[in-house]
Amino acid sequence: MKTKIKIPSNLYMKKRRQKIRKSLLIITFLLFPAVFYYLSPYLIIDGTLKGIISGSFIYFLLLFASALFFGRAYCGWVCPSSGVQDNISQINDRKITKGNIIKWIIWIPWVSIIILLAVKNGGYTKIDPLYQTTYGLSIGNVYALITYLLVLALIVIPAFVIGRRSFCHSLCWMAPFMIIGRKLRNLLKFPSLQLISNSEKCTNCHTCTTNCPMSLPVEIMVNNKEMEHCECILCGTCVDGCNSNAIDFGFVRRPGY
Repeated sequence: MKTKIKIPSNLYMKKRRQKIRKSLLIITFLLFPAVFYYLSPYLIIDGTLKGIISGSFIYFLLLFASALFFGRAYCGWVCPSSGVQDNISQINDRKITKGNIIKWIIWIPWVSIIILLAVKNGGYTKIDPLYQTTYGLSIGNVYALITYLLVLALIVIPAFVIGRRSFCHSLCWMAPFMIIGRKLRNLLKFPSLQLISNSEKCTNCHTCTTNCPMSLPVEIMVNNKEMEHCECILCGTCVDGCNSNAIDFGFVRRPGY
């Protein structure tokens, strides 16, 4: 008679959560060709020149607003570029711990140009979420297809050459919106999605640090009881990979506030 092995319910939930997350990333990546204009940094500038609030303008505002309550969970659960980068990490899994400042060198002049153009042109007079799309879809001609392939190359090539989520670390123009949103949330001190640590349960197995897709020193963060990090994408890899349950999610105020 065969004996059935009972899987603990919390372990089942952990595995299921990561399956859901990875499935969402695959779906959003498959939809990327249809929606990449809504993630376009250029369309905001082009729309601003004509006094139009474009779909990408609205999208980035929503990313900022979401960060007030969910930090950079968008990067870990929804972003189209995340799924392809995570798959490439199976080929090049080198950790990336430097280069985070590069995205700010890109973001600050870009946003400055948008503000200057908006002021010079007298602000915005029209809202058009479907601006420059074809019936709401991004690829409507060969030029849009070429643009998409160039954007995809910008995401894929660094991951192959440099390592784990290198686009997220160094080149992503969307991340600063969420980082600033998170910083504002910390100043306002209201509850939001957090990682919570219990250092007493930590066995120093290094699993969390080894598997973190953003190459963060999670084990040190756990033992210091400081889980807040601007590059954390709240993917839950550390939560669901910890057999001692030293890390968990919580919708709470930041510890110490």
